[in-house]
Amino acid sequence: MVRRMAEEAFRDDQVRRRYEDHIAPINRLVDELSVTGRGWMPHVAPMYGGVRARLLSVLRDPGPKTQTGLGSGFLCMENDDATAEAISRLFADAGISADDIVPWNIYPWYINRAPTAEELSAGSEPLRKLIDLLPDLSVVMLHGVSAKAGWKRIERLHRSLIAARRLVIIPTYHTSRQAFRHPDPRVREARHTHLRNAFDEAARHLASVL
Repeated sequence: MVRRMAEEAFRDDQVRRRYEDHIAPINRLVDELSVTGRGWMPHVAPMYGGVRARLLSVLRDPGPKTQTGLGSGFLCMENDDATAEAISRLFADAGISADDIVPWNIYPWYINRAPTAEELSAGSEPLRKLIDLLPDLSVVMLHGVSAKAGWKRIERLHRSLIAARRLVIIPTYHTSRQAFRHPDPRVREARHTHLRNAFDEAARHLASVL
């Protein structure tokens, strides 16, 4: 299935709208982080809810299809790659719309590998700044080992902030194919079930706080 970021008209529309009111504070944060010396990072696509989002979806690091030129230049579940397609399908199946979501990475700069312990620590302050921009945030989904490890640092460094926000934290698997390459089919199916249940749990909570 071809994702919409592969379509020039859709991609150009996202570029044009990347500083609209709902997404501008987040993409200005991205601009600030891109000149810290750690490298490039993608903007967040304006198709998402931006500062109105109630769900924060945290993965590991930006993938190759987020790169400008090679991909879209955005964090977006419409990127033309398997991880984006899988997470898009899971959100759709759970009935969670893009308007309710903002995506992020536990290490937000482009490295295309698992972040080190130092890099996970470096990603904690950008994530705290993002959370400060989301007044309606209710649910945080942590996808994969790195996201969960990085979040532990957030909880340790900003315990009072996290407690005050009363966020529902839902740890689960990454949506990449790598997470499901276990040789035992029963393990693979259990992981798929856990992932689907995590999205359903997020949907139920969002519905309960309308």
